[in-house]
Amino acid sequence: MNRAVNRRDFLKGTLAAAGAGAMALSLEEQALLAGTASMPSGPASQKSADLLPTGKIGNRKVTRLICGGNLISGFAHSRDLIYVSSMLRHYFTDEKIWETLHLCEEFGINTALLRTDDHVMKILDTYWNKRGGKIQWLAQVYPKEGDTRTNIKKAVDAGAIACYIQGNIGDRWVKDGRVDLIEKALGTIKDAGVPAGVGGHSLSVPMAIEAAGLEPDFYMKTLHRSDYWSYSKEGKHDNSWCEAPQETIKFMAEVKRPWIAFKVLAAGAIHPRVGFRYVFENGADFACAGMFDFQIREDAAIAKKILSGNLKRERPWQA
Repeated sequence: MNRAVNRRDFLKGTLAAAGAGAMALSLEEQALLAGTASMPSGPASQKSADLLPTGKIGNRKVTRLICGGNLISGFAHSRDLIYVSSMLRHYFTDEKIWETLHLCEEFGINTALLRTDDHVMKILDTYWNKRGGKIQWLAQVYPKEGDTRTNIKKAVDAGAIACYIQGNIGDRWVKDGRVDLIEKALGTIKDAGVPAGVGGHSLSVPMAIEAAGLEPDFYMKTLHRSDYWSYSKEGKHDNSWCEAPQETIKFMAEVKRPWIAFKVLAAGAIHPRVGFRYVFENGADFACAGMFDFQIREDAAIAKKILSGNLKRERPWQA
């Protein structure tokens, strides 16, 4: 029997039976039932008419909603919960990752932002070459002070359509006054023939890059509503979220480069209806969101509705 049917029957027989129909279920349970009811059995056909609204990174057409890769790689901002990363690594088997990427394509998302490591590259190689997948890979790369080439070359050779310097690296190099290392890494990416971006959790990253006159092809910068800050056990703001959203919005309004906003749902604390609208209305050209397979259909539908409606947006689209 088909695996998707088994799961659908299980859900109907357990979750739905627990209450008076679908209204008794949580939003995620309803989304899971809806997703499995039409679970695709083969590779998605990627026609432009099926895509969510798009912009461009370099010369590549990229959907304005991008699938984030932290969950797939077992990373999560889980506040004080110590088991979440382990749970994610158990949940996202290779088969589940292929299914997740396939659902992205099925519901109109054509790009995933994923790490550059051996496991991810093997997953993508199989997905593209043996399972008929077409999703584009925007690579998170990890240049080092003494070696800006190896990890970037690995990503491009493995099929990345663009690369960006991972946010923690961007934060650290700017903090240490080493914008020269960012410049060198950007040059390495461009020399490899793909668009080059810089990531940062801190607003000081794009500020330093712009002040130095560097020319990245795009930025990765956190953005979400200020009432969803994360706190450490010591009661301090967690800088890996977005500590200064209003300052970020104000500064990025003057930046003439594509901006991919990330951490847009504050690790699941913000509903996509709120988070997606907030970042698009406040200037982001793209939103990167980590998604479980059962969230993709709903997230894509929400993003499409927001992007197809009347956005109260002042910053011109830069992509």
